[in-house]
Amino acid sequence: MAGKKKETTLQISATNQEQWEEVLATKGLTVVDVYQHWCGPCRAVISLLRKINNEVSDDLLHFATAEADSIDALEKYRGKCEPTFLFYGGGELVAVVRGANAPLLQRMIVDQLAKEKLVLEHGGQRKVVVDNDLAGGEKIEEQGAYYHHHHHHSEDGESLIVPASKSYTVAIIKPDAVAHGKANDIIMKIQDAGFEILAQDERTLTEAQAREFYQHKGAEDCFEDLVQFMSSGPSHILVLSQLENSSDVVQTWLRFIGPANIEDAKREMPDCLRAQYGTRTLFNAVHGSEDRDEADRELAIFFPDFSTAPRTAQDAEEERVERTLALIRPGVARENREEIVAHINKSGFIVSLQREVSLTEDQAREFYTHCNEDDYFPALMQSMTRGSVLALVLTRKDAVQHWKNMLGPSDLKRAKEEDPECLRARFSVEGDPLNQLHGSQSTEEASREISLFFPVQQTLAVIKPDAVDQHKDKILEEIRNRGFSISRMEEKLFSREMAEGFYKQHRERPFFSQLVEFMCSGPSVLMVLEKENAVEEWRAATGPTDPERAKAEYPDSLRARLASDVLRNSVHGSSSQKHAQDEIQFIFGEQIELTDTLDKDTNEATPDKHQQQYEGIRSSRPNN
Repeated sequence: MAGKKKETTLQISATNQEQWEEVLATKGLTVVDVYQHWCGPCRAVISLLRKINNEVSDDLLHFATAEADSIDALEKYRGKCEPTFLFYGGGELVAVVRGANAPLLQRMIVDQLAKEKLVLEHGGQRKVVVDNDLAGGEKIEEQGAYYHHHHHHSEDGESLIVPASKSYTVAIIKPDAVAHGKANDIIMKIQDAGFEILAQDERTLTEAQAREFYQHKGAEDCFEDLVQFMSSGPSHILVLSQLENSSDVVQTWLRFIGPANIEDAKREMPDCLRAQYGTRTLFNAVHGSEDRDEADRELAIFFPDFSTAPRTAQDAEEERVERTLALIRPGVARENREEIVAHINKSGFIVSLQREVSLTEDQAREFYTHCNEDDYFPALMQSMTRGSVLALVLTRKDAVQHWKNMLGPSDLKRAKEEDPECLRARFSVEGDPLNQLHGSQSTEEASREISLFFPVQQTLAVIKPDAVDQHKDKILEEIRNRGFSISRMEEKLFSREMAEGFYKQHRERPFFSQLVEFMCSGPSVLMVLEKENAVEEWRAATGPTDPERAKAEYPDSLRARLASDVLRNSVHGSSSQKHAQDEIQFIFGEQIELTDTLDKDTNEATPDKHQQQYEGIRSSRPNN
């Protein structure tokens, strides 16, 4: 595979039992990056390992990668997607680090190498460890080894869990500090000050995420500048707790970073992080949650699977972050929509998916199939089809019940009498007996309704020849950051015949031969991506085909950032669900299940922008 060449000198690759035994037989300390085939080795640390290798420059230090899928000895590491580094001395496990935590890896490598040299030179005793933590058991036995729990996944690999007794806060190392190469220094200082890093992620915020994150500053003059700055490059997002569960970590962290204004910080608290690393007003290097509610809200944005460790099984149910579907029906005037969404944001919900849809009568009937015996059903059908509906997926703890409480009774008369402050009473429409807002009745119903409006889809993504060498890692990181899962991935060189078949709809266009030529000029990476609303979401991530238009209209998109011209525009994405199905079939020879979309009739016939936008609301009715 392209891109692997430069690593071979640094990391020995083990993909079978025999190679693995050779790795274990190597004299000295070997740092092994254990990975699964589908997600590959941790590329984020390659430059760090190279740097350490150059600085330490010791023949006894070795680096390797090992594919857990094909090595029986590493069976217990299958099904884990967190970066994991195993340290071996004399064929025995002496330490483990989870997560691509640069300062910790660096410290650990230096430390363990020194210990291994003592063993080799003076015949000392190795402190061997057992990695029991995989099955959620005890931590690694043998406290002599640095052991750091970068994030603690539950067995299904989904949740980040924190003991309920701990308070936590969200910290962000902002793009200015990351761009100046200060992230590792700051992380070191955070750990030295006694903070514990419970979770860590490097990602570039989209403009929409930055806008949502700073929504409470929406009225301030600097808001637009802030949004632009926060989406201008990668940030490090951390969840911090304290090793001693003494005071409230939210306030301790705020004191540690110092005043938001750099001048104040330098004058009043010269030792604080902002005084040391901030550059000017907006660029103040780091962020901290204002209070515990804010920490909860920010946590839900960046780590939606994070939950505090339950005290009992019953608590586990109560503590879970849930999703519910909210619909704002067409009757509510547009100016009220924004007010309703503001109420939603204020109440600790995160709007994790959002789309506007015009429903046909059949689609509305499908959605309200459980109400079709009721007297108000005809009026409901009329109300739901007379304009566009705003569908939102709301996320927070206990989301279903919380949203139901905010809505109030479904009977409008009762809502006005019993709970005049509820949303249904406040946003009713004069002369319309129906309430204007919908919420799922239970978690099961929420799941069914969300899948109707936001089906899990597959789409084809291609990293084109111009981007494979330079930008492949960046694009794969972006794909994961945006919540896609990659179900198939292959690197291959298009043959002329394959390229002509793939772009057959452009056969009559003047640029066709150039396009074919370009696609055959080097290997492409072909992927099947999965996510709710995948087709639309991946198109939004790639941006318009013309990079100039992308830069002007969607500066955060991949093409705006990476593409050079209309032909060499770095990435491809299917334009509709039907195209996704055809393209995946063409590339991988697999028939994917095309969801029985509620609005497929309106979509495929005229794939204009408006209809593509609403593609994919699907029916839960079995295919006939």
